[in-house]
Amino acid sequence: MRQEVRNFARFYMTFNRLPWDGDREDLKKTLVLEHTGNRTDSLREMTRAEYEACCDSLERLAGTDAERRKKRSVCLRLMQRLGVDTTDWQRVNDFCEDPRIAGKPFARISLDELDALSVKLRAIERNGGLKPRKEKQRETPAAGLWLIHIDPDAPKC
Repeated sequence: MRQEVRNFARFYMTFNRLPWDGDREDLKKTLVLEHTGNRTDSLREMTRAEYEACCDSLERLAGTDAERRKKRSVCLRLMQRLGVDTTDWQRVNDFCEDPRIAGKPFARISLDELDALSVKLRAIERNGGLKPRKEKQRETPAAGLWLIHIDPDAPKC
């Protein structure tokens, strides 16, 4: 059979936008098998119609860029109102990686999870915002030692 599809840019552009923590090669094979009726797990062996259907479903799954940007913007704005420094991506990721928030870095959050995150952030805001962190007390190098202050103006004994 002659290869019908030679350029896989559309597939990989959308596929790489999918938030996925597991093995991406296994995900790709599963998607191809699903769209070829378990005939093959290779992109090169797909017919043009199968390829188009696969890309269409991936684009629906990944969402449009405009929709993703809007939902991410909403979440970032809510984080700002809660006091998270959104100019520092490490802080945003640290905040999102908390299992009570999203459990993963901000870039890996899917569209549905972004919706759930915005609901969660609004609930946190309604309940008074984030509680201030308790800073760990550092021990000074002279901890446990007596410090004696000698006043030069004090009368001598």
